[in-house]
Amino acid sequence: MSYTAPLKDMLFDIEHLANIGEIARMPGFEEAGLDTARAVLEECARFNQEVVAPLNVQGDRQPSTWNDGQVTTTPGFKEAYRQYAEGGWQGLQHPVDFGGQGLPKTIGAACGEMLNSANLSFALCPLLTDGAIEALLTAGSDQLKSVYLEKLVTGEWTGTMNLTEPQAGSDLALVRTRAEPQPDGTYRVFGTKIFITYGEHDMADNIVHLVLARIPGAPEGVKGISLLVVPKFLVNGDGSRGARNDVQCVSIEHKLGIKASPTAVLQYGDAGGAVGYIVGEENRGLEYMFIMMNAARYAVGVQGIAVAERAYQQAVAYSRDRVQSRPVDGSVPGPAAIIHHPDVRRMLMTMRAYTEGCRAMASVAAAAYDAAHHHPDGSVRKQNQAFYEFLVPLVKGYSTEMSLEVTSLGVQVHGGMGFIEETGAAQYLRDARILTIYEGTTAIQANDLIGRKTARDGGQTARAIAAQVEQTERALAQRDSSAARAVGKRLQAARTAFLEVVDFIVQQGKTSPNAVFAGSVPYLMLAGNLMAGWQLARSLLVAQDLLPAGQDADFLQAKIATARFYADHILAKAPGLRDSIVEGAESVTALALEAF
Repeated sequence: MSYTAPLKDMLFDIEHLANIGEIARMPGFEEAGLDTARAVLEECARFNQEVVAPLNVQGDRQPSTWNDGQVTTTPGFKEAYRQYAEGGWQGLQHPVDFGGQGLPKTIGAACGEMLNSANLSFALCPLLTDGAIEALLTAGSDQLKSVYLEKLVTGEWTGTMNLTEPQAGSDLALVRTRAEPQPDGTYRVFGTKIFITYGEHDMADNIVHLVLARIPGAPEGVKGISLLVVPKFLVNGDGSRGARNDVQCVSIEHKLGIKASPTAVLQYGDAGGAVGYIVGEENRGLEYMFIMMNAARYAVGVQGIAVAERAYQQAVAYSRDRVQSRPVDGSVPGPAAIIHHPDVRRMLMTMRAYTEGCRAMASVAAAAYDAAHHHPDGSVRKQNQAFYEFLVPLVKGYSTEMSLEVTSLGVQVHGGMGFIEETGAAQYLRDARILTIYEGTTAIQANDLIGRKTARDGGQTARAIAAQVEQTERALAQRDSSAARAVGKRLQAARTAFLEVVDFIVQQGKTSPNAVFAGSVPYLMLAGNLMAGWQLARSLLVAQDLLPAGQDADFLQAKIATARFYADHILAKAPGLRDSIVEGAESVTALALEAF
């Protein structure tokens, strides 16, 4: 199944929801207006459609292989990655000073979606490199930056993040990998890391591992973790690649999906200790690693949108070709393509509405990130930073959870043929299954949303966002349109439900933590549902404003119809989620542990 990038929808979001015109007025982004966005997205679409997407099925059927410590990627991956790096795509939104293009995240996020739609397994390598770049930009010394950043930004080298160990999954307080200080200021690293995406491969000349480890004498728990750069190959004084470091790939995992992406088990220090270099200060490693994780959390949310888009495109194409049964309304005298059947259209609209809603939410979040880092007004930067941080667990959690539903619906649209690997529909479901797990499970995102993003400031940020939603409701109420009124009604109900849950969290968080956290994931789903629905409501208003101009009426009518469907069939779930959170907490913990 070929892939066609949804450029029209992406550019609509970038122009009208993310307001690229305002971003282009910020220092450093003066050349990054709509024309630039269009040119970059069009070239990105061409590259991914022609070079990366054709490798997707092959990656699933001929995954990466391991032999005697060496990993060979799927045929074609190495050549495609070389073109990716030479095209400057790795450095798209990284600083010009280190070889990047310095474009806004608002543009970079759309390009990231295209890469992930084209080939999720391939896209994971650049995703991890982006995280390593962000960590070094924020906490790396001038020496580390000078040695590693340009090679990472240009894609000549790739990066990884090494957190997980056999005994330490999400609980990083249990990390045992140790880093022993040396007289020359380096460290010797010993330990085992698992689940390391692209921890070993043949696509780049060097791999820069960012490793969490403990220095002898460090405090117990997360306060005693440091972050170190441990390259696969050491770097000579002139910047050239040096001797092999003491880190080896002892195996790669055999997985349900994303099979072409090598997930490595790395062993450090079997031959005297891997040479490592401290990032920032000792014992602040978790703080620095969260820079990588936050970048990755947003990017994984975009992956959910990307795989949902790919599944939707395939389901639409199949439903147009598959002839089966006469339509119930008799509009076709004999058997017709299944897209004529109401329930198939319901499934396709669900897939479309979820995907467009989450894309719009992610685009608005990217714009908030850009404003938080580049707006000249400090108070505006602060507001946008709070907004972005609130949205990150929603982009990650809600978008990936929705990708499971969308890719599952994609299989359902295919019927029995969806269960057959040759059609390709199953691969999207298998690939999507990891997205709710890595970079923090949905429950971890939800705990963050409750603890750090809602309870910590007494619900202040959540209520401020709800006030913006209410402004959209008022704009909808002023329209003489049944679609606008219907969307406004559902949006108001969802916002009310959201605010009641925020009050519940703030009031009960300290006295009844089990009751609050029993509803953590439902709260995330309610908040994500509302945020995506809000952006589609804004889309409806824009589409109605543009329609009289007569440009692309079919596209604009589709935006209105999609927003209406989202409100009627998805946003309508919000009040029920409110009830399960506020009134259903007791039943979550009512069953005795022994009864399970």
